[in-house]
Amino acid sequence: MTDWTPMTARAKTWFESLRDRICAEFEKIEAEAGSPARFDYLSWNREEEGNANPGGGTRGLMKGQVFEKVGVNVSTVHGRFAPGFAASINGASEEDPGFTATGISLVAHMANPHVPAVHMNTRFLTTTKAWFGGGGDLNPPIPYAEDTEEFHAAFKAACDAHDADYYPRFKAWADDYFFIPHRGVHRGVGGIFYDHLECTDDAAFEGNFAFTRDVGEAFLAVFPRLVRRRMGLPFTPDEKDQQLEWRGRYAEFNLVYDRGTLFGLKTGGNIDAILMSLPPEAKWS
Repeated sequence: MTDWTPMTARAKTWFESLRDRICAEFEKIEAEAGSPARFDYLSWNREEEGNANPGGGTRGLMKGQVFEKVGVNVSTVHGRFAPGFAASINGASEEDPGFTATGISLVAHMANPHVPAVHMNTRFLTTTKAWFGGGGDLNPPIPYAEDTEEFHAAFKAACDAHDADYYPRFKAWADDYFFIPHRGVHRGVGGIFYDHLECTDDAAFEGNFAFTRDVGEAFLAVFPRLVRRRMGLPFTPDEKDQQLEWRGRYAEFNLVYDRGTLFGLKTGGNIDAILMSLPPEAKWS
């Protein structure tokens, strides 16, 4: 396997800096609402037999007045995929199951049903190959066309700065991925999803890393605006019930179909950090 250690270290540093800025902005929103809520950080260490440096991560969690539950995780792990899982990963095999992975993952469930929930993650993985992946999608229980358009416009601008083909490709990929087959519905109003932006040389790494940074910047620029726009709106008990039922659909997707959930569980990740994406409260009719 090519030594991608310096690149992994650069990506890790970026993901951690993005986390710090996102968490600071979310805490600022809580303060604007008169809430003292702050993120609680819990570090964890991965364990793998025979591995002296398996890595780990930090789970950031906040429960506040605006953000009913928001988790922001950064992890950097090293090891070997289990034999039955290795063949499903780009560039890995039972004969060569080694990997490294670093990334940021965020899910926010909001107290007010008029404020959209959101998911965002970006990551850098290496096996015998190296690549970036990630994206973000908006999940409003009560959709507003204005919010949807603004969210998509932010990611489209990030995509267009790198490749005119990115946004239509990655939007379609998100529409296909964030779909609940057994319900026949999308889990939200979409966004972008990308994977296997391969780094075949230094130039490819720099280009894909720059794009991934722009995806993070786009999220940080647009989502707080949407939160501030909707967080003060009054809502009814029926609208809260609508939110709770929608959250049930979100939980179904994450437990049955989400690739990140499976990857985390298959690689010995922290279970609480992996399942922080689940809503604090949900209902099924």
